[in-house]
Amino acid sequence: MTTDTRDTQCINTLRTLAIDAVEKAHSGHPGAPMALAPVAYQLWQQELRYDPAQPIWPNRDRFILSNGHASMLLYGLLHLAGVKRVTRDYRVEEVPAISMEDLQKFRQLDSVTPGHPEYRWTSGVETTTGPLGQGVSNSVGMAIASRWLAGYFNRPGFTLFDYDVWALCGDGDLMEGVASEAASIAGHLQLPNLCWIYDANRISIDGSTDLAFTEDVGRRFEAYGWRVLRVADANNLEELGQAYRTFKEQRGKPTLIIVTSRIGYGAPKKEGTASAHGEPLGAEELKGAKRNYGWPEDSQFLVPDGVRERFQERMGARGKQLREAWEKSLAEYRKAHPALADQLERLQRREAPEGWDAELPSFPADAKGVATRESSGKVLNALAKHHPFLVGGSADLNPSTKTYLSLSGPMKPGEHSGRNIHFGVREHAMGSIVNGLSLSKLRGYGATFLIFSDYERPAIRLSAIMEVPSIHIFTHDSIGLGEDGPTHQPVEQLSGLRSIPGLIVLRPADANEVTEAWRVIARQKHHPVALVLTRQAVPTLDRTKYAPASGLAKGAYVLADSEGAPEVVLIGTGSEVSLCLAAYDQLKAEGVKARVVSMPSWELFEQQDEAYKDSVLPPSVSARVAVEQAAAFGWERWVGLRGSVVGMRTFGASAPLKNLLQKFGFTVDNVVKVAKETIAKARK
Repeated sequence: MTTDTRDTQCINTLRTLAIDAVEKAHSGHPGAPMALAPVAYQLWQQELRYDPAQPIWPNRDRFILSNGHASMLLYGLLHLAGVKRVTRDYRVEEVPAISMEDLQKFRQLDSVTPGHPEYRWTSGVETTTGPLGQGVSNSVGMAIASRWLAGYFNRPGFTLFDYDVWALCGDGDLMEGVASEAASIAGHLQLPNLCWIYDANRISIDGSTDLAFTEDVGRRFEAYGWRVLRVADANNLEELGQAYRTFKEQRGKPTLIIVTSRIGYGAPKKEGTASAHGEPLGAEELKGAKRNYGWPEDSQFLVPDGVRERFQERMGARGKQLREAWEKSLAEYRKAHPALADQLERLQRREAPEGWDAELPSFPADAKGVATRESSGKVLNALAKHHPFLVGGSADLNPSTKTYLSLSGPMKPGEHSGRNIHFGVREHAMGSIVNGLSLSKLRGYGATFLIFSDYERPAIRLSAIMEVPSIHIFTHDSIGLGEDGPTHQPVEQLSGLRSIPGLIVLRPADANEVTEAWRVIARQKHHPVALVLTRQAVPTLDRTKYAPASGLAKGAYVLADSEGAPEVVLIGTGSEVSLCLAAYDQLKAEGVKARVVSMPSWELFEQQDEAYKDSVLPPSVSARVAVEQAAAFGWERWVGLRGSVVGMRTFGASAPLKNLLQKFGFTVDNVVKVAKETIAKARK
């Protein structure tokens, strides 16, 4: 093996920057960056199609550091490559994404070099990787997006999309179940543009991976339908380069490259000890490592002359040439295909196409009504006609979630232009793949039953942290499942979703609120949405009698009111709104002044000004009753200390729905009774 001394110098610069940053922060993991510096360096310098001067070039290759605890490796790469900073409105600035000062502020408050890479916080970071397994799972969505975008935009003579997706991962990633789910989908779909580089260092926090992880990973991935390559030494740039080229030359399936490394490479301490993996090296080991690298022992954050130039003359020059050729092709594409070019520009700004809402339906009043999952399916298909970038599917539940797009076929192995993705019974990977689609600017959606949002929750949380508009659809939203029993009846899931900062939860009351919910969803650029829908039919409200459903956009609105100030406010969501209206009618007949508020979204309501919120929930009216077939937890925020909640305080039960409603108090008589008791309590 022969290695150019300049390459060795660049690699050791990456290593020592990581060592110094971790030491200065007294926190972090130097071992993985020390071991993986040559693996990442060879990829960036030899293969990665990326222009540091234009880090959001649409056809760039994506590089994901899934083992995000090695974040200093990525930060060092971004710094040495001279990647430019991008503003939150997608403008590239002539300042570095990560300066030397930023490296020296590793893991400090408000720094752009946090402990784990964060999308939209640090330019050049393609996805937020903290929880292991999420990054590689996102990469599957990104690879799908590349293939789908190619099918939609590419035309004879114009290749606008053909980027590859590279993910660097470790033992921890491949132990996590979500990665297994995602790898299985990727192998089934035969994604040819996806490469995972597996750092097989055989060390975990507990110690040797032999304690818990002894399977043959290569054979497992071969069973998934992947090509498996091996590199025996992470420091062998020639072997690494050959493996990368093999991935690019032999397409047809995803590739796993298993690289054997030694964590903390170069450190004098025994390999695999805790300090090499999860702690700063300490002064003596730090000096010893630098001696082994031929580095000045007392240097700190040293970048020798010629290192940054080496990145520019190879990666930078290659990326600039490729990006400029792409932009030249795009200029000709605009002339030949102006409508598609306009769509591409809108896509990059996360703007919905012109006329996206042209066929959104309005539903006539109907006392019998329809399940909101049914009306959502109709609205989704109407929206999809004019919003071509809606791509998604369900976790083996399309007939139940009503999320299949009838105007398109399914995505198939080797054929990735369909808009319907069959995720299989893989909720966790579905959420992560949807995030990958959203990170690629598609409007990705995934659907399952609300009870299984628990399986998807880590991905939902990350969509909110990243501020990407992923669409999470949940049906079968209450004890309305009846005979399926408590294992399938969601109780605490709504309050759990509402606790996630930045996530908009929508639980529409009827078909027309469903239409308005999709209007809200289509406009989102930086907020993920959880759309919560019923299995059972709910009445379609007569909007000539009640307030228009457009009030949903403000999160809560007065649906029915009293003459004069109300004595009690009934607040409902979803299927319980019609129950509140029935109770309202009975209270009114008995001379009680009541108001009904439909509150499909706490989060949207919270965004309104105080004047509007007070007009819906008057501070002078303390008699408030919330009605929801879910945990009562959290409703104190809206009903106050003197209010009441008709909700669930136990798990559900297996029985016909009418029996469950009676047992748990979701009846007109009980809501009226609670309303009167609440009025009496408020008057004391």
